[in-house]
Amino acid sequence: MESQKYTGRNQLINRLASQVGSKNMAIEILKKRGHLTPSGHLTPSGAKRNEMTASERAIDRASKSSGRNRNEYVYDPFTNRATLKNK
Repeated sequence: MESQKYTGRNQLINRLASQVGSKNMAIEILKKRGHLTPSGHLTPSGAKRNEMTASERAIDRASKSSGRNRNEYVYDPFTNRATLKNK
């Protein structure tokens, strides 16, 4: 999978571009989400997301949607999803 090489910090645009197939499409998506300004610069929330790794972003998404603690999740790089740890 192409997006597997963009999993580190400061790879937000490249990772999304590899997932959707186009850098221009990725930039438009990030603008709609509020992570980029209309001129294409990172917003404060975009800079915060850009500083996260792919696993940190996935865990953050899962914990925000469930209301559970971040350390209750484990990241799967093949699905780019965080799931609850087995007890």
